[in-house]
Amino acid sequence: MTNPSIIKTWQQRPLIISGPCSAESEQQLVETAMALASTGKVAMLRAGIWKPRTKPGLFEGMGSIALQWLKLASSLSGLPTCVEVANAKHVEEALHMGVDVLWIGARTTVNPFSVQEIADVLRNTDVPILVKNPVNPDIELWAGAIERLQAVHVKNIGMIHRGFSTYGDSNYRNAPLWHIPIEMKRRYPEMLLICDPSHICGNRHMLHQVAQRSIDLGYHGLMVESHPNPDKALSDAKQQILPGDLMVMLNNLVWRSEQSSEQEFVDALTKLRARIDNLDEELLGLIAERMKLAEKIGEYKRDNNITILQTQRWNEILEKSIQKGIKLGLSPAFIARYFDAVHLESISRQNSVMYAKKEETK
Repeated sequence: MTNPSIIKTWQQRPLIISGPCSAESEQQLVETAMALASTGKVAMLRAGIWKPRTKPGLFEGMGSIALQWLKLASSLSGLPTCVEVANAKHVEEALHMGVDVLWIGARTTVNPFSVQEIADVLRNTDVPILVKNPVNPDIELWAGAIERLQAVHVKNIGMIHRGFSTYGDSNYRNAPLWHIPIEMKRRYPEMLLICDPSHICGNRHMLHQVAQRSIDLGYHGLMVESHPNPDKALSDAKQQILPGDLMVMLNNLVWRSEQSSEQEFVDALTKLRARIDNLDEELLGLIAERMKLAEKIGEYKRDNNITILQTQRWNEILEKSIQKGIKLGLSPAFIARYFDAVHLESISRQNSVMYAKKEETK
């Protein structure tokens, strides 16, 4: 049975989890834990015990022995502990050594077999477990991992957004792709959602910016990597910060709430939302009218043996719309996403018209 104080910590808002990327030595863990505890803001100590690395030969963590160091650091600092697990053996060893909270890493979330193995060990437990988003931007894999834990009646589940691997150059180590965690928040509105800006950024100078963005979106906390000597860290040196610098960052973040009891605010928001609701209704009506016209065009194309896709026409529409959108204060990226969605639906409608005619002639 999990200690009630751990559940109380789990429910703390904001929930701040911090510690080194990897447990490197007993001294390092104890030093980090004491410094983090002294901030009065960190609720939980994290450390990598087993490190899944991309290539062999890289530092893969100290393994089971580091659990003893973590336990000592916890007892001296008073901070509960949190570690990553990738298989049943990890779970069993971590729980045997009294680790308070577990997390499933991004490389494990992509593998349903591994997640199920972990879930089976945790069946009917109240040990809190966090699930990082999968490495690739697949929302169903993320949701599937959570559903596997729910299916075995794990009571305390949370999500960690750590960004996604994408092809090409980026300012981020892992692109945040904010729309994916936002959708997860919509699906699981009561579930803990925290941001891991360390792995999103891959550097120190962007941590505050990304952390603030997550707070503005209603996240419940942060997991930030800290180290007593970041430049000498055995893994992820560029993204770790000193515990003191973490405290400065936390002090400079603007924490927001989802609700307010101020009547003036509530009244103003209600009026603005009512206007948005009306505009949304009008937009839906206009889009429906547009689709009717697309179907009519599909009939003419069908009857005159013309292809559905007219690339030149579409490029002209998109270019013109982006230019108009910019003048109206809309971003080119948004205009492109919106018109892509509209275009795909129009093609789908015209396809239906084409195939409906074929079915009728059979």
